[in-house]
Amino acid sequence: MTDRYENRGVSFSKKDVHKAIKDLDKGLIPGAFCKITEDYLTGSKDHCVIMHADGAGTKSSLAYLYWKHTGDISVWDGIAQDSIVMNLDDLVCAGARSNFLLSSTIGRNKHLITGEVISRLISGAQNFVSEMQNHGIRIIDTGGETADLGDLVRTIVVDNTMVVREERKNIIDNHNIAAGNVIIGLSSFGQTKYESSYNGGIGSNGLTSARHDIFGELYRKDTETYDPGTEIDLIYSGSKLLDEPVPGLDGISFGKLVLSPTRTYAPVLLKIFNSIDEGINGCIHCTGGAQTKILHFLKKNRVVKDSMFTPPPLFQHIKELSGTSWKEMYSVFNMGHRMELYVEPEISEEILKICDEFRLEAKVIGRVEESEDPGLIITDPEGGTHEI
Repeated sequence: MTDRYENRGVSFSKKDVHKAIKDLDKGLIPGAFCKITEDYLTGSKDHCVIMHADGAGTKSSLAYLYWKHTGDISVWDGIAQDSIVMNLDDLVCAGARSNFLLSSTIGRNKHLITGEVISRLISGAQNFVSEMQNHGIRIIDTGGETADLGDLVRTIVVDNTMVVREERKNIIDNHNIAAGNVIIGLSSFGQTKYESSYNGGIGSNGLTSARHDIFGELYRKDTETYDPGTEIDLIYSGSKLLDEPVPGLDGISFGKLVLSPTRTYAPVLLKIFNSIDEGINGCIHCTGGAQTKILHFLKKNRVVKDSMFTPPPLFQHIKELSGTSWKEMYSVFNMGHRMELYVEPEISEEILKICDEFRLEAKVIGRVEESEDPGLIITDPEGGTHEI
């Protein structure tokens, strides 16, 4: 089976979107993970402004399904975190440190999404912001907009925008990635020092395929949770139930595993940035495009990822239930690490030590090799190699 993701009406490459924006200004530092602009707020030549907009994506549809079938409204806490982290970690990738301004944009179908859900999303966001404050990361909530869009939205869309002012000297330019750099992957699964439970690792990308590949046709009757134009054999084509226990993960259901809140790496990266002055040449958040994300930033050289994490249980189940090819799996899902640092070899041990302080599993997952043409090679757990 190939192109399951595309056939569900989504795209990891977004070629049409990238074509539409190819002629737009790339900002002060085109190699940064987010667009960098002049500091139009104060006029300082030593500072810049970074702004980003993202959200929880179709994970909200699974949260709705879970809430509808279980009555557990706490599931919306995770969606609030998902939407914030998808912005926060992109900005941190660019080198931002703190004082993030946050604004939310929620579009709902009022017939299905009650005020109680909106209240839970707001309180979930506030709790996450407070937790980040404990780690030295200040997020200022500036409010937002909640719109009733029943004619457009099937259930709910939860998005956020964040903006931050940062010193230019702190910006990470991925165009500095060079042959000889090693790649440190920061795991997306497990349980860090700042998390309260096991994290399945999916983040907020690939959820359209994940939920349909894992959960069974029982949920096809919940027509508000999917695009009716999708081929029927791609709709809830798995076999699992939302409350079905995951083998080997005590007390965790498949529903909660897939809905694990997106892990933020901000506390770890903040300490890394404050501890290491030189040698960090790139920082990539493996979101849309997953392990192929780096290709958006390479001008030359070949990235070789041949020592990846063994895919955690969630991705193993998706692979087994769907028969999706390894190449598509690595293009849609992070497969075990959602953040990667491209660094000089001599600082790798110090970075790994800092990660260990947070109980965040991390390791060298590959390297950068000299090449005139940009490229990517990934080795799967069965020893197969995939050139992308």
